[in-house]
Amino acid sequence: MSTVNTAPATVSPDLLNAVNAPAAAAVDPNSVQATTDKFMTLLVTQLKNQDPLNPMDNAQLTSQLAQLSTVTGINQLNTTLNTLASSYQSSETLQATGMIGKGVLINGSDITLSSGKAILGVDLASAADKVVVDITDPRTGKVVQSMDLGAQAAGTVPISWDGVVDPSKVDASGKPVALPDGKYTFTVTAFQGGAALTDATALQFDAVNSVTTGGSGGVKLNLTNSSVTMADVKLVL
Repeated sequence: MSTVNTAPATVSPDLLNAVNAPAAAAVDPNSVQATTDKFMTLLVTQLKNQDPLNPMDNAQLTSQLAQLSTVTGINQLNTTLNTLASSYQSSETLQATGMIGKGVLINGSDITLSSGKAILGVDLASAADKVVVDITDPRTGKVVQSMDLGAQAAGTVPISWDGVVDPSKVDASGKPVALPDGKYTFTVTAFQGGAALTDATALQFDAVNSVTTGGSGGVKLNLTNSSVTMADVKLVL
C-alpha cells in the first residue's frame, strides 16, 4: 500500500533567492562594459596562474591597465561618433525634406528652355575679371548665344536666360524673337588677367521632387533627371 506524505514542503532560502532574483541584463558584446569584463577576466586568470617564483611586476600590471584604458577610451569615442553620425543624419534628413519642391543648381551643362525661361549657373573657385557663357543648340551643334557676364567674385552665380538672342528683332506683336523651347547646352570660360581659369564650373538647374533616406549613400535628393547628395547642391533657389 502506498503512503502519501502530507508534510508541508520546504524551500531553501537559496532557492527562493535564485527564483526571485532579477534576471541579469544582457551585455552587448561590442560594448565598453563587455570589453572591460573580458580584460579583467584575462587579467585575473593571468594573476592566478602566474609563476610564484617570477610574479608579474608592477610595471607589467600598470602597462596592461594602461592598455585597458586606451581600448576603453577608443570604444567610448566610437560610441560618441556613432551617436553624432546618427544625429547628423537626422538633421540632414530634416533639411533635405525642406527642399522638396525647390530648385537647385548642381554640376552639369544642360539647359531646358520652357516658355521662354531657363535657369543656369556658374561656380567660380576664384575671382574672374571676365566670364563668358556660350549656349549651344545640340541639334545643330552651333553656338546660338554668347553672354559676357563681366567680372565676377568667387562663388556661385545664378543666371536667368530668356532665349532672346537679338533684342532688336521683334515679332508681329512687338515681342523680341526668342529661340524655340527645348534642350540646350552651355560652356563656361573665365579669365583672370587675360589667362583662362581652370576652376570655373558649369551648373545646371533641376527641381527636388522627393528625398530618399536610410540607404548606404546617406540622404539622397531625387531630382527630375537624377539623384544627388546634399553635398552636390551648389545653390538652392
